[in-house]
Amino acid sequence: MSDCIGKNASLVYFTRELSAEGLIKAYEKVCGSITGKVGVKLHTGEQHGPNIIPREWVKALFAKDLQGASIIETNTYYDGDRYTTDLHRKTLEVNGWDFCPVDILDEEGTVELPVKGGKWFDRMSVGSHLVNYDSMVALTHFKGHTQGGFGGSNKNIGIGCADGRIGKAWIHTTPGQPDQWDIAKEEFMERMTESTKASIDFFGEHVTYVNVMRNMSVSCDCEGLAAEPVVTPNVGILSSTDILAIDQACIDIVYAMTEEEHHALVERIETRHGLRQLSYMKELGMGNDNYILIDLDNGGKHITPQDAAKDLKPFVAQE
Repeated sequence: MSDCIGKNASLVYFTRELSAEGLIKAYEKVCGSITGKVGVKLHTGEQHGPNIIPREWVKALFAKDLQGASIIETNTYYDGDRYTTDLHRKTLEVNGWDFCPVDILDEEGTVELPVKGGKWFDRMSVGSHLVNYDSMVALTHFKGHTQGGFGGSNKNIGIGCADGRIGKAWIHTTPGQPDQWDIAKEEFMERMTESTKASIDFFGEHVTYVNVMRNMSVSCDCEGLAAEPVVTPNVGILSSTDILAIDQACIDIVYAMTEEEHHALVERIETRHGLRQLSYMKELGMGNDNYILIDLDNGGKHITPQDAAKDLKPFVAQE
């Protein structure tokens, strides 16, 4: 895993404080380039989803630092409670995302953004409203993922900004055959990552990342109440302006846990070949896998993933 010491390292901030205050503390370290009209890419979850980032934390962050911003989402590729805009809005209401505007990016169609240097795509179809924003905050619930192995900032953007009918189909499905989810393993990771690159290249320096390592089921939040039970301990909140560095740091912390703590999540990551997300981001020049992990709870001390994973408490479901 990554070397945390280096001259050309990216900065990743870390707090164990899983609360609204911790979220605000982490975000405020990386928000310097967030200007103009701001979209916050957040997975708002299926109805009554148990593991999404708590609504009250997000509400507090918006009140303190993101007044005037919108949550941005897209409709799903699968048939469910967020498949159409009308169904999606009902789900948003059920889950209480009513304290700020929520912009369903593909409500009024799509736009294509260039993919520079990709091997699967030269363009990606995203929700047309995405280009109305000046800055993007990727506020990500880090967890497992049925197809991707894990879902960090890369998955949140790559799947979450691709529109529900065209872009997500390009990522998931080989045309002309019946399996909606036939693209998997390395190819899926690469397609998803190229989609992410299209969106973050559009925003340039005006994008930042926060990953919340809490309620880390091996299942994505797309699975809602059907998600596998959480067995991995909660860790904390990370933030960075480097997408590869933050996802790499989260993975390094997972691997630094004990076997008992991380066996389920590591099995999900490795059976899906999820680590290809990281190596492909590096190949595409999307970020730096060499980072310095900065402990916000201890005066900015430089720590290792092993330090961040030390003395974790067994997961207990929270109301």
